Amino acid sequence: MDIRELFPAIEPFRSKQLDVSALHRIYYEEVGNPEGVPILFLHGGPGGGLAPDHRRFFDPRHYRVVLIDQRGAGKSTPHAELRENTTWHLVDDIEAVREDCGIAKWIVFGGSWGSTLALAYAITHPEKVLGLILRGIFLCRKLEIDWFYQEGASHVFPDAWEDYLAPIPEGERGDLVAAYHRRLTGADEMERLRCAVAWSKWEASTMHLVPNDATIREHEDPRKALALARIECHYFANRIFFASDNFLLENIHRIRHLPGTIIHGRYDVVCPMRNAWDLHRAWPEAELVIVPDAGHTALEVGTRSRLLEATEAFKRVKAAG
Repeated sequence: MDIRELFPAIEPFRSKQLDVSALHRIYYEEVGNPEGVPILFLHGGPGGGLAPDHRRFFDPRHYRVVLIDQRGAGKSTPHAELRENTTWHLVDDIEAVREDCGIAKWIVFGGSWGSTLALAYAITHPEKVLGLILRGIFLCRKLEIDWFYQEGASHVFPDAWEDYLAPIPEGERGDLVAAYHRRLTGADEMERLRCAVAWSKWEASTMHLVPNDATIREHEDPRKALALARIECHYFANRIFFASDNFLLENIHRIRHLPGTIIHGRYDVVCPMRNAWDLHRAWPEAELVIVPDAGHTALEVGTRSRLLEATEAFKRVKAAG
């Protein structure tokens, strides 16, 4: 296999809707080798949901890959639901899936918000983790949210920024996350959808080193946009439900004994490379891989190649008994 190309398309050998509360049902699926080394895939957003290509970063002969649609996203129900939807609910859901699969320990693979959730899960349950592969680091600090949703990335993509600003009256633009939150949780369905598409399109317009029209069109789909925008904005308005702004770095000592690889695009505008640098400074034992010609998405050639190299290198990690 050319290390630059994903593994061939693959279908799940098992999928399930798992009741995790009276309200929420979580979809998860498994691909690859049922007897292989378990590895968990965590999608971005929050609210982004799974895509078929997410299955293809892993050698299906070696890995038993578990992929989860997080609360409110993808095939999980209710769609775009904000009640009982916090970081710590998602951490509990991961444990529920692990137990349902009968897995003792697994490698955790996550990008963007998936890297946030992977770190939160590993910090909470380090004894259940064999190692971490993280991409496009998002530590969810206020400075990171302000950079992308208030001012910073706006100077790099001023054209796309105008479309993001458009639904919000000038008098409310001093706190754009709060202004969007009011509308995305409001009673006016048309306004919810308009704001959801504007929010989602802003993200899609900035995630590639060279903007990708297909990605932008995909994020303009109202159903996808609604889950992504509502859930992201809900999390950001509530400071990710962390006890402190720097929660992940303050608790990184709990996982420094685990093998880790951190992969980040040099020109990532959504999650600037400073995030990965700060994580590596706090966790120097982890390998830091800077992709010199990439933005935020996992599918750009350089990032895709480094992720595939990481999953190949992690073949040295053995499954727990």
